[in-house]
Amino acid sequence: MSAIAYKIDNEIIDTQTAEEKALSGEAIELDNSNEALEVLRHSTAHLMAQAIKRLYPDAEFYVGPVVKEGFYYDFKTSEKISEADLKKIEKEMIKIAKKKAPINKYTITKEEAREKFKDDHLKQAVLDMIPDENVSIYEQGDFEDLCRGPHLPNVGLIRNFKLTKVSGAYLGGDSQNEMLTRIYGIAFADKESLKKHMEMLAEAEKRDHRKIGREMNLFTFREEVGAGFPIWLPAGGRMRSRLESLLFKAHRKRGYEPVRGPELLRSDLWMVSGHYQNYGENMYFTEIDDVEFGVKPMNCVGHIKVYEDELHSYRDLPIKYFEYGVVHRHEASGALHGLFRVREFTQDDAHIFCRADQIEEQIIEVIDFVDKIMSTFEFDYKMMISTKPEKAVGNDEVWEVSTEALKNAMERHNLPYEIDEGGGAFYGPKIDIKITDAIGREWQCGTVQLDFNLPERFALEYNADDNEKVQPVMIHRAILGSFERFIGILTEHYAGEFPMFIAPTQVAIIPIAESHKEYAKEIHDKLIDIGADSEIYSKNESLNKRVRTAEKARTPMLIILGDEEMANKTIAIRDRRSREQYNLSEEEFLSLIQTKINEVNF
Repeated sequence: MSAIAYKIDNEIIDTQTAEEKALSGEAIELDNSNEALEVLRHSTAHLMAQAIKRLYPDAEFYVGPVVKEGFYYDFKTSEKISEADLKKIEKEMIKIAKKKAPINKYTITKEEAREKFKDDHLKQAVLDMIPDENVSIYEQGDFEDLCRGPHLPNVGLIRNFKLTKVSGAYLGGDSQNEMLTRIYGIAFADKESLKKHMEMLAEAEKRDHRKIGREMNLFTFREEVGAGFPIWLPAGGRMRSRLESLLFKAHRKRGYEPVRGPELLRSDLWMVSGHYQNYGENMYFTEIDDVEFGVKPMNCVGHIKVYEDELHSYRDLPIKYFEYGVVHRHEASGALHGLFRVREFTQDDAHIFCRADQIEEQIIEVIDFVDKIMSTFEFDYKMMISTKPEKAVGNDEVWEVSTEALKNAMERHNLPYEIDEGGGAFYGPKIDIKITDAIGREWQCGTVQLDFNLPERFALEYNADDNEKVQPVMIHRAILGSFERFIGILTEHYAGEFPMFIAPTQVAIIPIAESHKEYAKEIHDKLIDIGADSEIYSKNESLNKRVRTAEKARTPMLIILGDEEMANKTIAIRDRRSREQYNLSEEEFLSLIQTKINEVNF
């Protein structure tokens, strides 16, 4: 198979650019490697745009990048496009691809491009974002667009694709701008991979945490409250409380002390930390007595103030603080998505203040903690070291020392990792934890960040063994990331069939008749005494309907109480997880539940 592109100095160069600049490198063939899929999907986005232009001649196009979900194109047309129109666009794409038109590239100056597209305000907006004096244009048949590439040699190589959804998107992601139409799609090198992906998407739709959350009454969103602010319902509150309790004990066993910082801090503190300058667009601000305050987007400044509250010796370190910290971050309306992207969330946040010689030990201890939690929930995971971003505080030397410290800790303990160039926090490099769920999707979850900059900016110190003042190192870490996002991930991972130890309700109690309600209440109270939650289904409905309602709630264990159970102090059990039915004495039943809810220990 001939090359569709080349890899030169870790950059993907398409054949058009390689020929234009007389370059050569490692050949990339059309397969399902990340490099090949980037080229394929980029060209499929252009093929989709070409089909849209034919079907909707007044269409104007903004950008059509490759993204994690596949690709998309943002465009504008006078006609309203819905999901029902995707098939029509796909058919036109197939028709165009069969012609096997070559994809050609040519370069013109930016001024020439402005003149060429003078009547297209979306192209002008794209040109505004390009810093270079020259711009490249890719054309295929009757379609062309501004683009950096890379692209396939011809459209005939595009065979296995699917358009997946239509949504709205603000021009440039700014809610002050006009709304454009966005169509997402996916493409693979072979038919089987496309089929598997579409099956995964169908399964993901069934597992959607927003749908299951409604069915199980875990959480809700209300328009009058505001977009991006989840409301936890009793069942979700119970589940979240279980997770918090397990983690609280796990933190205490590892030497963390619980602390709590305020949700509002004076803006001058955020200026010292660098958040004001580097993260201000994501923050909310208010005034109290003519003084500006920032609503915290992170918990680190509050924990720094806890550290400053007393003097510290080298013998005291490491000092570990943790907090279930409520934070607020401004997210664009179009980016909000159930519990996955919200404006208020609670982090399982912690900060470790340590000596430089303790960095490796502390990083490895955190990774062991991560491993314990992720293996408990049956997640595979990988780790990425994210390096200095464009917007950052601190000098290059500090960043280099910090990044090398993370790499050395990983390498000395034979822990595999990948590099995410430019993905670090603005104050330091980090290890990002990416987990894979039950249907193969990858999620960004926890993070471990190494920070020399904030201790320097706040002049933190401890007394060394020679009584000299020394600056500590600060490690920021959150393992779940946030309770909201992690519970959303868990909901889809388990399709709502949560393990007994974190299920919102462990036992559904169904008294057959009015005379059995008292025994049901007695069992309910005994379950509370051993730390289990139960719900009594005693509505004036048929037994079968109450059983079906309990089943829909995905409660792990369902028990039926009638005359025989009351007389013999026994329990008739339907175990939803094992799909078994059996009887136990009341004592055996309570012992079983206690064992099941305590079987996990982070």
